[in-house]
This record gives sequence, C-alpha cells and structure tokens, in this order.
Amino acid sequence: MTTSTHRNYFMPAEWTRHSGTELHWPNNPDTWPGERLPRVHKVYLDIIQAMVGFDQVHLFVNDAKTKNYVTGLLKERGIKEGAVQFHLKKTNDVWARDCGPIFVQNDKNEFAITNWGYNAWGGKYPPFNDDNAIPEYVAKEFGIKTFEPGIILEGGSIDVNGEGIILTTESVLLTPTRNPHLNKQQIEDILKEFLGLKKVIWLKDGLAGDDTDGHIDDLSRFVNRNTIMTMITDDENDVNYRALHENLQILKDARNLEGNPFDIVTIPMPTTKIEGTTVDGSEFVPASYANFYIANDVVLLPFYDKRYDEQVREQFEGFFPGRKIVGIPCSDLVFGQGSIHCITQQWYV
Repeated sequence: MTTSTHRNYFMPAEWTRHSGTELHWPNNPDTWPGERLPRVHKVYLDIIQAMVGFDQVHLFVNDAKTKNYVTGLLKERGIKEGAVQFHLKKTNDVWARDCGPIFVQNDKNEFAITNWGYNAWGGKYPPFNDDNAIPEYVAKEFGIKTFEPGIILEGGSIDVNGEGIILTTESVLLTPTRNPHLNKQQIEDILKEFLGLKKVIWLKDGLAGDDTDGHIDDLSRFVNRNTIMTMITDDENDVNYRALHENLQILKDARNLEGNPFDIVTIPMPTTKIEGTTVDGSEFVPASYANFYIANDVVLLPFYDKRYDEQVREQFEGFFPGRKIVGIPCSDLVFGQGSIHCITQQWYV
C-alpha cells in the first residue's frame, strides 16, 4: 500500500526497540570468491547466534534448498527452530542496510516504510533489481504503508539520533551516479521531508576501500541523542588520516538543535590494509568499529585488530550500559567491503 501522506513521520534512532532484524544469507561468489564464502557463512552464524533471544531474525534465502542447508547449520549451533524466520525471496547480495526498508514512525507509534531507490552504489554491481524490490515485498507481506521519495538512498549512508538530526557524507549523496538531477540543498530537503529531520550534518570523504563511496556507518555514529563516536587515527601516514581528521573537525564545529556542541568520542582505527586485493582491486577494506549494530538489549561489535578490540569493547560498554556487547570477528566479512551494520536492517512490523 503506497501513500503520499508522509507528514509527521520521523526516522527513529537505531537504539529504539524494534521487532526484528533483516539479514540475507550470503550467496554471491563475486563478493566472496572461492573458500571465502563458507568462511563468511560462519560469521553469519556467529551474528545470528548473538542475536537470537534479543531480536527476531528475518533471514532471506534464495530457495528451499538453501533454507534446508541453513536450518541444518543453525541446528548444529543449538539454535532452536523458530528463532529465525525464513523468507524465500531472491536477493542479489547481502547488503540489507542499503536496500532494505527504512522505517519511520509517527507520534501515535505507527510505523511506515520509506521505499527509496537502490542502484548498488551508483550502478557498480548489477544486477540489483531483486534487492531493490525488498522494501515493497516487506510492505506487502506485513501490510505496512509505504512512502516513495523517488530518489536513490542507501541506509548505510545515513545515521540519525531519532530527534531530528542526521549524519551523512557528501562523497556519497552528491555523486552523479545516484541522483544527478538534484543538488545538495534539494537532497537535504528530501531527507528532511521524508525522515522527519530538522538538521543535516554533512561530513566529507569516507574510508579507502569503501566501494560505497564513503558511507557514514564506517565513519561516525550516534550512540545517544547528543553523543557521536567517530573513527580516528594518529598515524599521519595512514591512508585515512586526512579524511578522518577533516570529519572530526566538522563534528567538533557542529551544533545540536539547541545550539550546543555534541559530545564527540573518538575510537581508534583498526588496520585496513590487506594482503592482496579485494574483488574490485583495492588494497584496503573499510574495517571500522563504527560498523556496529544495535539490536534489542545487545550490540554487535565487529572485531578486527587485537591491539584495539578489547579497548573498544570497554568503550562500548560505557556507551550502552543496558546492553550486552558481543564482539564478532569480522575480517572475513569485511573482505566483501562491508561489515555487521551493512548486512543488518532493523524492522518495526
């Protein structure tokens, strides 16, 4: 059901309690070639196991054969039948954050879906038609009203505090391969209109090796209404040093709706250089602790670097005192140029 009555709706913060989490079972050997794909399957099982009991997992699988295979793997892990709700719906890849439904709510606690266009980060990885159809599928399956803004937008390119402020990057939203007919102000106006926003904070560039052109969920995230955690490195020779420090200064200069500065907390950058190259030829991957996911009563935190993993876990325990912090080794996952936040999408159904 599509409607244009989208006024008085707003995008809730990720820490708002939700009904479930969308995941797509990895099936694309172009993303994880050869033996890398079964290694990523193990990471997925770790993620599902960490979420069971906290969130209803909505797992998209391409066919009944895959469902039976995954059911067997879950059983080996001791995950009870019914803890995962399967959806036999074909997907092109795993990036649920970018192509999945972005929910908004109104003051009556009613939810709707904003169905933005998805073109695989500017048409980089066709086909993407199956992924682009997912919001419509979810809306029909659960009888949820939808709003269609009519522009390209990935969920990983935005982060909100639930009270009218959004973080995003110019390197993504202003690329001509997404919405070439719109300028910065026009894009900002559409974001405000359909996500119930009052203020947009624009950062600049993203991480090296991020084939999305620089999603915000690898850089800076709200951890509460007025606190922003952001990645940083003190190594001036690091490929990401300039971009991270430029973004940090923008955040320090930013003001909330009351005109006051945000609380800015820095997180160390793990190693992002890999041996060899990714499938698109990059020597770097967007390994970032900012790519965490806030589920109900638990936060899934990607682990990459033993120098920093436990330090960052302790910082997150301070950010989310009411939630369990679960570290998930994600070096195999991030080879596909995304991590935990990129493959999850919260639902309110």
